[in-house]
Amino acid sequence: MEAYGAILNLVVPIFFLLFFIERAVEWYQGKNVIRSLDSVSSFSSGITNVVKDVLGLSIGIISYNWLVEHLAVVHVQATWVVYLIAFIAVDFQGYWVHRWSHEINFLWNRHIIHHSSEEYNLSCALRQSVSTIINYFTVLLIPAALFGVPVEVIAVVGPIHLFLQYWYHTRLIGKLGWLEYLIVTPSQHRVHHAINAEYMDRNYGQVFNIWDRMFGTFQEQLPDVEPVYGVTRPVRTWNPIKINFQHAWLLTQDAWRTNNWYDKVRIWFMPTGWRPADVAEKYPVYKITDVYHFEKYNTSASMLFKVWAWVQLFFHYFLLIYFFAYIGEIGSPGVFYYGAFIFAGVFAYTELMDRSPYAVYYEIAKSLIGLIMIWNMKGDWFGSNMHLGVWYVWIVGFHQVFSVAMSVVLSESD
Repeated sequence: MEAYGAILNLVVPIFFLLFFIERAVEWYQGKNVIRSLDSVSSFSSGITNVVKDVLGLSIGIISYNWLVEHLAVVHVQATWVVYLIAFIAVDFQGYWVHRWSHEINFLWNRHIIHHSSEEYNLSCALRQSVSTIINYFTVLLIPAALFGVPVEVIAVVGPIHLFLQYWYHTRLIGKLGWLEYLIVTPSQHRVHHAINAEYMDRNYGQVFNIWDRMFGTFQEQLPDVEPVYGVTRPVRTWNPIKINFQHAWLLTQDAWRTNNWYDKVRIWFMPTGWRPADVAEKYPVYKITDVYHFEKYNTSASMLFKVWAWVQLFFHYFLLIYFFAYIGEIGSPGVFYYGAFIFAGVFAYTELMDRSPYAVYYEIAKSLIGLIMIWNMKGDWFGSNMHLGVWYVWIVGFHQVFSVAMSVVLSESD
């Protein structure tokens, strides 16, 4: 927990830096690949995801350590070989988890957040799930276990493998010559994020594209077919917490509403998007039929509104830096209270971005909780007075009051 938090405090600023470089290049080239509220939503999703990961809110059906203990045939000694085997094994696992998350109805809920943006830029890479509570797929690491790759190596390689998937979420880099035959490139991953009929359900690879070529799911970006991004059943919200459970809620409703008992069971395991016939007829769900002619989700937002959305995002990132730096000292159950507060904050300000009529009430409730937490900690914020000084708790407290005032003002603006 502490080690991962320390790594994130080093890596997240790089994500922000690369995004703002992309924004500068976009402006210089006169292109339009970034929308402000969409990117705030994406980074907000990233915040909730890393909080969930650092808190370890997931359960593995089978542990990798168990696989090594029971299946290892050899124990490779050469350090670089161990890491190479681990990386290839993690990438192989990633391909199949990614593919099944697209192909199986109940697994799509864990991945829809990543495809929910109707744009394609570096920020959308950070749209990652908080709904993945159970890990079903450790068994796919059997190739690494057979070679006796230690669990500590997998723990190091896993985050590196994940971070390497950030850079190719951009429209500003074209095809990359011979690299197109080896690794996943921006061009290839644009295909994966597209909802054009020519591109759907292709390019599941995460670092190496060999798996797509091997298992018949590879598709190059065609010169005359510009990718259109998003999901065919648009999420139509900026709130990443809602997006994370939207598909699961639809499946639950459909399973309850259908009169066919067989459909109540099989709906979870059918191809993604499948619905019982009786439910689909009685409760239709909007779906994009012409990907070249549909209205992207948007909400009215003045320049002040957009600036405030970014202020809220960076304030919660400000909270996150302290959380990751002192998570060991905060301890349990404090880390869970802290994480819940960040989730509540993200929910409140993204509801305001959605122009929800209840956004102000969410903000008031969240801010009251924050002030009560400060009161209960006798004017402290999870030990910040000792680590940083009293100025930190004053900023946190002031923001709770100011954010309520801003929410009231902005909720009444056009």
